[in-house]
Amino acid sequence: MRDPRSVRCTYYLESEIEPEKAAAIMAGEQSSGTFLPVPGESARIRERHAARIANVQELGFCRPSLPSRANPEKVRAALVTVDFPMENVGTDLATLQTAIAGNLFELGDLYACRLQDMQLPEDFVNAHPGPAFGIEGTRKLISDVRGVMVGTIVKPNVGLSEEEFRLVVRDLAMASIDLIKDDELMTDPAYLPLERRVAVATEEIRAAEQHTGHATMYAFNITGDLAGLRKRHDLVVEAGGRCVMLNIPVMGMPALALLRSFAEVPIHGHRAGLAASMRSKALGMDYRVWQQMARLAGADHLHASGLGSKFYELDEEVAANIRSLLEPLGQTIAPLPVLSSGQNVTTPGPTFGAVGSTDLMMLAGGGVAAHPDGPGAGVRSLLPGMGRRRERSTAAQRRRLPVRKRGRRSPARSADIRERCLRCQPLASSPTTSPEPRMSSPKPTATGSKLPLSSGTPHCPWTPTSSGSPDLPVHWPVPPSTTWSPATSQASPR
Repeated sequence: MRDPRSVRCTYYLESEIEPEKAAAIMAGEQSSGTFLPVPGESARIRERHAARIANVQELGFCRPSLPSRANPEKVRAALVTVDFPMENVGTDLATLQTAIAGNLFELGDLYACRLQDMQLPEDFVNAHPGPAFGIEGTRKLISDVRGVMVGTIVKPNVGLSEEEFRLVVRDLAMASIDLIKDDELMTDPAYLPLERRVAVATEEIRAAEQHTGHATMYAFNITGDLAGLRKRHDLVVEAGGRCVMLNIPVMGMPALALLRSFAEVPIHGHRAGLAASMRSKALGMDYRVWQQMARLAGADHLHASGLGSKFYELDEEVAANIRSLLEPLGQTIAPLPVLSSGQNVTTPGPTFGAVGSTDLMMLAGGGVAAHPDGPGAGVRSLLPGMGRRRERSTAAQRRRLPVRKRGRRSPARSADIRERCLRCQPLASSPTTSPEPRMSSPKPTATGSKLPLSSGTPHCPWTPTSSGSPDLPVHWPVPPSTTWSPATSQASPR
């Protein structure tokens, strides 16, 4: 008897042959068949284990997107829905990925093969714990902060000496930043081993907390050999660390699930390398598929790129990534969407307008490190734009735990700051006397979430006015009056 539970996947395909035939070849390859009939492939096996084509929607002719053994001038594009029996997969994430995103990408008959959506059976989802901390658990570990969380990456990415690293962490922690993270390139180098980074960072963060009253989380990168994963995690926890980071595309979903099985702190999920299977719209999978597996494997934080990013994804694609992370997935809690890659004082308003939620972590690497008055000032400049009050230590506190000294600004430096300020002006609108908006909002649903927000002029943190008036209210731009549906994140490359 065939298992009534199935994993339903939607693919964009291109083929020279009829789309129905191409879909059948793909479904056979990924279940009970192969390129030729073989002895033993009985009617019973096909009935019970063969993947079935649920729907084929032809999209017309186009130029082939990918190379293959033949070089046709045109091919036929289609959206194909396939049901894989859950009995073939069980509840194993590695087996699931092999079935829905394995050899099918290599089939010579296909000139494009892109997994755009996946619907998992309830029993499959329930077999996995999902994130242990998620959004609210992370907030509790950083002084129960409300609104958008603010983070950064230690810069330069690599090469800092221990003392240079110490000063960077001290400056950031004294500025009451929520999260500091290792760069994905920083693992366990001989010149600044993980053990020393953990010792130095936790020491500086504890000292800063005595002065600011704000708990800062540091995401230590424990990516590396699988055999040492538990040891590296335990090193962080025993030193009082609050977070570990794993590069998920490099380590794989099974490694993430293994880490989740013993992790005592949130897992910060990085996506370095993901674009290799995602950037081409003709190959690989959409983010909304990948994030489901990463969530089930246990990531508490997941990178989603960023609006106005230095990377390839368009803003509407990034917004769809974020919304997919906030969608329900069985009984699991939602992970914290992490925005990075070019985030700065100009990006919070457009981001909130596109997403409609403050359940976000915005990481500004260069946007903090390149501030003319140093990383600490970079952090303080970001807080108002995130709907947060500035949190400063007093002068007496700074004397007790000194940070890097800064001299008076030269006329040239002041002119440079004014030049930077001009770049913020396109975001500004006419001032308003509307009350400050409430910066905590419900998670958006699949039909979208629009909040009645005040419009106004965001105070540019580069200006003397805002730096001298840290408690002025900040107004987010009004979100656009559009409604999102899951279909908007499943556009074909044509």
